[in-house]
Amino acid sequence: MAINKLALIRYKTIDDCLRNRFRKWTLNDIIEKVAKTLYEMEGITSGVSKRTIQADIQLMRSDKLGYNAPIVVQDKRFYAYEDSNFSITKAPINNADVDKMKEIVGVLKQFNAFNYFDEMSDMIARLENNLYKSTKQTGNNIQLEGNKLVKGLECIPDLYRAILNKVPLLIEYKSFKAKESQQQIYYPYLLKEYRNRWFLITKSKKSPQLLTLALDRIVEFQELPNEEFRAYQGVDFDRYFEDVIGVTKSEKDRAQKVILEFENYHAPYIITKPLHDSQVVLTKNEKTTTVRIDVVLNYELEREILGFGECVKVLAPRLLVSKIKRRLANANRQYEEKPAMPNEQLNQ
Repeated sequence: MAINKLALIRYKTIDDCLRNRFRKWTLNDIIEKVAKTLYEMEGITSGVSKRTIQADIQLMRSDKLGYNAPIVVQDKRFYAYEDSNFSITKAPINNADVDKMKEIVGVLKQFNAFNYFDEMSDMIARLENNLYKSTKQTGNNIQLEGNKLVKGLECIPDLYRAILNKVPLLIEYKSFKAKESQQQIYYPYLLKEYRNRWFLITKSKKSPQLLTLALDRIVEFQELPNEEFRAYQGVDFDRYFEDVIGVTKSEKDRAQKVILEFENYHAPYIITKPLHDSQVVLTKNEKTTTVRIDVVLNYELEREILGFGECVKVLAPRLLVSKIKRRLANANRQYEEKPAMPNEQLNQ
């Protein structure tokens, strides 16, 4: 069954409405939301009819598109998903869609022969592997890093659209340190991934500085189309994280010359997989290799260094040297102060 672009926009908008538990949705509310989305995305000013939306809902409920959406009417007025975790974006694709996507992957692989498209290699590998899995022609031929337990990944499409369309968001957020979640208005600017966790770079309406929100700590969010969007001036987000390992950075932070000395046994790992794009080898002797990276001093950098244990020594800057020495000393005290657990307890 062929689906045109406008129909897909309608289905996705209806899905967004029914997934939003901040409010109740009447049929007229959904019609108004779909009409607004069609205007914003396609410039359509004629709106959408009640009959069209009713037909869309019936189609989403059916098996014709493979959605089988559990759409119910509550109190004879309000439309909702009976299963609050349901979304049509989680529905499996059909065989016809798989075949078309395989053709697209084939085209992408041809483009990938050009150096300009080198950065697409990982994406193409993921697509091709997942497509072959979906047709059950083979098992996993490539295992890519990922963590299915990470929360918040389902937020990415909606957050990306809010960034693209410059729409403020009402976000309910609960940090690891907070006892209760809090709601604030935010202006979203960038989505950033680091080690399988995703973060939203944003600014609160109440605060002037940039903030980094972990997607797995977002409780709920909704778009605020009637709220004025405030662009962030003075920051090129394409380059904002060039001098950072991780995501922790303020506008005032500046890169520093970090000099690290590695044992030669581990040096090949650092040479073949640099810690940062700025990495250069300074010296090499019979026992050690010394490298330099120009990065902001932050928590993620410290974690990266500590991960090498006794195989690395920080030579500069002094502030980082003292921090790493203190953290290693604290780690050592953990073993001095607490006796090892008896084997019989470990086996229980």
